Amino acid sequence: MVATHEAEAGFAAVENAINSVLTACPDARSALTGIGICSPGPLDPRIGVVINPPNLPCWRNFPLAAEVLRAFGVPARVDNDGNAAALAEAIWGAGAGHRNVFYATLGTGIGTGIVVDQRIYHGRTGSAAEGGHVAIDYRGPRCGCGKRGCIEALCSGPAIAQRARAMLAEAGNEASLMFELVGGKLEQVRAETVADAFRQGDSLATEVLKATADLLTVWLGSVIDLLEPEIIIFGGGIASLMSAFFDHIQEQLPHWSINQRSTEIPLLVGRYGADAGIAGAAALYHI
Repeated sequence: MVATHEAEAGFAAVENAINSVLTACPDARSALTGIGICSPGPLDPRIGVVINPPNLPCWRNFPLAAEVLRAFGVPARVDNDGNAAALAEAIWGAGAGHRNVFYATLGTGIGTGIVVDQRIYHGRTGSAAEGGHVAIDYRGPRCGCGKRGCIEALCSGPAIAQRARAMLAEAGNEASLMFELVGGKLEQVRAETVADAFRQGDSLATEVLKATADLLTVWLGSVIDLLEPEIIIFGGGIASLMSAFFDHIQEQLPHWSINQRSTEIPLLVGRYGADAGIAGAAALYHI
């Protein structure tokens, strides 16, 4: 769905997706007892209301669970997509067997989830674990949430693309394969462009991603000092790309964490990849 459309149009896209699944699996409709749904937060999982997601402005104080009940006649469990994906990874994925799991999805935004003993940590109102909006630079770029220097504003896909465009503008047209990949049109450089160039050994693309890894290290050092999880799992479209820098992050962590055993915490790519939301929605009915 298009995030800037009206709320009703947003829900229509969700309704169509659910109907397509039920059409493809006709036996499922008669056996359906509930629906799990992931949404960007902040939201209140107790009542299934989406509150004010920066990346989904069409849903503000939107009663998603109630709308699902109205449309399909069964209750819905709604949770932050980062929380739900974290739960799936903790139960069945890369975090299975670990009590304390921190999950971060790296993509258009950065979402996170905290799972302890296969239970999502929601905080007082359900809005906990908005780790993408933890600021590491109060003078940094303004995030979609309104704050400055959030890790999402610095290390998400659009932020990586912006960093690449700035470095390309400074370096000149002949400095990188990225120019060739976009036909010399600097404004068309995206995170995917950086990824393609990096995989072909482009040095400037490597520099862009190393700078991203350095910022993630600062953030993760604080995450470890606050939570000390047993494992840190990354999902989302950029996770596999950044995994090439996990060793670099591990080497630098002692400079950014007071915990001198921080390097013992594994950094892993999640099991579910692009299906993390689907697995997460299913996991909401496991608990």
